[in-house]
Amino acid sequence: MFDSPLSASAYEVLGVAADAADDELRKAYRLRLRQTHPDTGGDAALFVHVQRAWELVGTPDARSAYDRGHGFGASAPSYGPDGADGDGSGAGTSWRPPSRPADTRPRARSFGQPGGWRRERYLDLIREWAGRGTELPDPYDPALVRAAPRELKRMLADALAEEASARVIGDLGMGYTVWHDVAVDPRDASVKVDHIVLGPSGLYALLSEDLGGPVRLRRGELIGDGVEGSPIADLVTGARVLARAARVRFSGAIVVLPDDDVVSAIEEIGKVRSLPVAVVARSALATVLRRGLTGARDIGGNELFDVRTRLQQTVRFV
Repeated sequence: MFDSPLSASAYEVLGVAADAADDELRKAYRLRLRQTHPDTGGDAALFVHVQRAWELVGTPDARSAYDRGHGFGASAPSYGPDGADGDGSGAGTSWRPPSRPADTRPRARSFGQPGGWRRERYLDLIREWAGRGTELPDPYDPALVRAAPRELKRMLADALAEEASARVIGDLGMGYTVWHDVAVDPRDASVKVDHIVLGPSGLYALLSEDLGGPVRLRRGELIGDGVEGSPIADLVTGARVLARAARVRFSGAIVVLPDDDVVSAIEEIGKVRSLPVAVVARSALATVLRRGLTGARDIGGNELFDVRTRLQQTVRFV
């Protein structure tokens, strides 16, 4: 939770200012433990978050490391729409594009750039928000990201979510093929399917999201404070559009969310417009793609080759 651009900081979870004294921090922690403990009617998920927050800032060494990595240090620059400064103090953040270390293991065939469109949009919008002529030595500096409007944080968070799913899919091996950032509507780049995955268990359309907090399901759709629109319905619609264009049949649709934001690691919700749908935690994604969804049709042999060829000829990227 604390690694997402949308997540509350450890200080916000504990209910104190970032410059709170150690004694004040300790008192706040004990108070929040009592308030959130499940035995006293508190929220179990929030209780865990409070404990995690204390692990991050409860000792001087841990707090110093957290402050440096999240832009709360005394030397951290101040950002805002009227101007910005930057000194690269966020060097510890994980929000930059991931590097690709040497890996000799066979990986899934991959086409397109996961999270690429949203990364580009974030970089354009963060510079526009900071102000014309303002230098941004590090557009991923934690202090800058924390000060940015929520829609910009959401753009970066979704890019990170797509990249994380892509790493999981890549590790499935050479028996799988994946297309990232697939255009659904050529007139609107934001209308896309994040990933199309083809493997022995079937052909799946994937949505990788970070909604900034816990979500639930109601009547076949996601609900929660960070949910906008109808993500599942939009994913199914996108899959159907692409299926018609490529003359293929999707086996199912999968929504991938951060582990902390779902109650169950794998929740199959049945069929939506004749397409099996599941909401899964990112840590369970590989399991689902290997075994497939209930009622989904496996693909093998010559059909697998034919589907790959049709998609390769049809897919366009945003």
